[in-house]
Amino acid sequence: MDIPISVLVNLPRDPGQSIQDLSDDHHKRLRRFIHKRVLNPEDADDIVQLTYLEAWRNRHHFSAQASLSTWMCGIALNLIRNHFRRIYAKPVHCEFDESLSHGQNEEQDLARQFEINRRLENTLNAIQHLPLEMRNTLYASLETDGSYQDTANALEIPIGTVRSRLSRAREQLKRATKSHPFQ
Repeated sequence: MDIPISVLVNLPRDPGQSIQDLSDDHHKRLRRFIHKRVLNPEDADDIVQLTYLEAWRNRHHFSAQASLSTWMCGIALNLIRNHFRRIYAKPVHCEFDESLSHGQNEEQDLARQFEINRRLENTLNAIQHLPLEMRNTLYASLETDGSYQDTANALEIPIGTVRSRLSRAREQLKRATKSHPFQ
């Protein structure tokens, strides 16, 4: 049930008269609309109040081209967008605890870094042992950001050939590095 357009159009210009005299049904629908989009209840309630305030300030702009609740939801949606722009414009501040980055896990970090370097070396060695066509297809794929079509165009071969070569290359690399799986 929508509220009659005449309710807002004929609102008295007396500031003491509140736009919240509109139906409870409309108020509940507007609250639900806002609460679905803004999860913080306090922020959502603030936006509900701001919506009524903006509707009151701009009541002379309201035309009968849309229903009153559509107009109010449009105002609410703009306020929600502004709310999120303000939130995401603020940089996130967090403290850096140096004690966590020094001392305790240095030995583990060194061992982990050594293992990562060893695995990388094994992988690069396995790539060098791929057949030339597979290796060239793999390199071209890396240069074209993994796009099969761009790789096919660069090598002037069919896209199906690119897919099969890359699939076989992945399988061979998995087998070659299977004894040293990545964590």
